[in-house]
Amino acid sequence: MSAHPRLSLNQATIKHASLQEALDVTAAGGYQAIGLWREPVAEVGLAEASARLSDSGLRFTSLCRAGFFTMPEGPERRASIDDNRRAIEETATLAAAGAPGSTAVLVLVAGGLPVGSNDLVGARARVADALAELVPDAAAAGVQLSIEPLHPMYVSDRAVVSTLKQALDLAAPFAPETVGVEVDTFHVWWDPEVLDQVARAGREGRIASYQVCDWTTPLPADVLLARHYPGDGVIDFAAFTRAVEATGYDRDIEVELFNADIWATPYAEVVARTAASFDRAVAPYLAATNAPAPTAPAPTPAPAG
Repeated sequence: MSAHPRLSLNQATIKHASLQEALDVTAAGGYQAIGLWREPVAEVGLAEASARLSDSGLRFTSLCRAGFFTMPEGPERRASIDDNRRAIEETATLAAAGAPGSTAVLVLVAGGLPVGSNDLVGARARVADALAELVPDAAAAGVQLSIEPLHPMYVSDRAVVSTLKQALDLAAPFAPETVGVEVDTFHVWWDPEVLDQVARAGREGRIASYQVCDWTTPLPADVLLARHYPGDGVIDFAAFTRAVEATGYDRDIEVELFNADIWATPYAEVVARTAASFDRAVAPYLAATNAPAPTAPAPTPAPAG
């Protein structure tokens, strides 16, 4: 069994799997890459997680997630900034442990409106402030912070950054190797400016990660769990993939699915179906379908302290 060489399974797609189960089933499914989440890494500890990732032979494509720093200055915000610094260190360490071609990408979800607030402008300004505070740490560790715009239905509780343009404007003051953006089809497919903004992201060298999953209606009661396999909904993956490829993006491509039915399916079945859906909906539009992922060496984590 062999999956497309640029397909990466984001661990959220098999949410209930332990780290070891996720690594094992992904490798057994013929994948070459995986994106990890912080919670399963924390369950075994960073050193052990890094060793297990290294043993798996898989490339590391991203760590989910950090961010959530829209609150006003105070103890809660300080705790969030400190947690983001830990996430930067984790990302660097895992990228160094992954197979050649691993990318030290830390996904940032901005956070929603603080409790009791309707100051959307202020919340977005505090995202910019947090980036400015974290960029020196990310640059020192060789980590690329990746701002992920989320669909506007999440703006109140999860992400005050809703469009690729907003994400790129936030990234603009910083070097692209340190602050980039996520292009996640589920979140940005609706935006009439999105293809122009993908081209802009390419010109600026800021596409940190391309994630593919589909949208269909009706949405479930919990709209967080509304993602579907590529090709099972309404998103035009041909247009998106061609646009991303036209920028010269040559990294791995993640599938990240939040869906209760998928989470209840045996992991190996999900892994196989994910690969098959990617082959049908995404792979035909890649510039070089059989090209291997890039083999640049993974960054070395910054020394402690």
